[in-house]
Amino acid sequence: MVKYNVSLEGKTVLVTGAAGFIGSNLVKRLFNDVENIKVVGIDSITDYYDVNIKHERLKEIENLGCNWFFIKGDIADKAIVDKIFSEYKPAVVVNLAAQAGVRYSITNPDAYIQSNLIGFYNILEACRHNEVEHLVYASSSSVYGTNKKVPYSTDDKVDNPVSLYAATKKSNELMAHAYSKLYNIPSTGLRFFTVYGPAGRPDMAYFGFTNKLREGKTIQIFNYGNCKRDFTYVDDIVEGVVRVMQHAPEKQNGEDGLPIPPYKVYNIGNNSPENLLDFVTILQEELIAAKVLPADYDFESHKELVPMQAGDVPVTFADTTPLEQDFGFKPSTSLRAGLRAFAQWYAGYYGTTK
Repeated sequence: MVKYNVSLEGKTVLVTGAAGFIGSNLVKRLFNDVENIKVVGIDSITDYYDVNIKHERLKEIENLGCNWFFIKGDIADKAIVDKIFSEYKPAVVVNLAAQAGVRYSITNPDAYIQSNLIGFYNILEACRHNEVEHLVYASSSSVYGTNKKVPYSTDDKVDNPVSLYAATKKSNELMAHAYSKLYNIPSTGLRFFTVYGPAGRPDMAYFGFTNKLREGKTIQIFNYGNCKRDFTYVDDIVEGVVRVMQHAPEKQNGEDGLPIPPYKVYNIGNNSPENLLDFVTILQEELIAAKVLPADYDFESHKELVPMQAGDVPVTFADTTPLEQDFGFKPSTSLRAGLRAFAQWYAGYYGTTK
């Protein structure tokens, strides 16, 4: 177990992507757990998915009445990033702002270069020129591409991305390593595995399936259902992020007298991949229980098994041993418990069947 070396109490924390799924949950958790914390959030609130959900998340944060400052802006705008660092002087930075999604990167590559590369570069530069104790940033399980060895370990080579999204996330890790080496910036990358939960991203399978089923449309299950995903409940992700924030990789010099990069990368996944067809079965059961769908809903007529999509991979499976060894934590929320929470939220937000 590592020892915490970053206290969050009384500190200013910058969370980019604060209106996002993980970002908003992280902000609420920080205010709930940490005394006298100031959180600065930035988000460009793009229309990649329904902005009403993003505004709803922000409203929940504002209703807490805490020391919260929100800036609507894009981290690809260097002037805005520099102004935030100059004005608020964050001690800890959590970079969650990114253009997400594998399939969207095929049709809208520009968004990924702007947010994931230029935006992250701006964050790194700002950290370089300010006294930042720890930079924590989101990577992705997508970096593993079509690696055959499972579970995926952070010791594995990840040099063969199969989507531009994955390539940008691998680039983030390389850029962070370079800045850690050159400027002794403590940085930790977190490879998230298929995050889901209440008020999540509508582009994710569980949310998209629910919308389509509710509208009586057919859902497509890729690779004829022969996919496995390490679904990770959002509260488990946030728990991991909060723990990691409090331990910055140690600054130390090597035998040559030069700094060893204070740099780490961890997987945060459920360490228990679920078959996509089993996932759909649990989802439909919980949607009926929450009265999102009627009890006699005919699922078989609304399911279509189709080939694999470009950029997708057949399995994701996280080796979370290093996270467990260093932080005493391993995600543990069951898929049924997580989908039940989502279904109940969905019923409250969109309404139940008549």
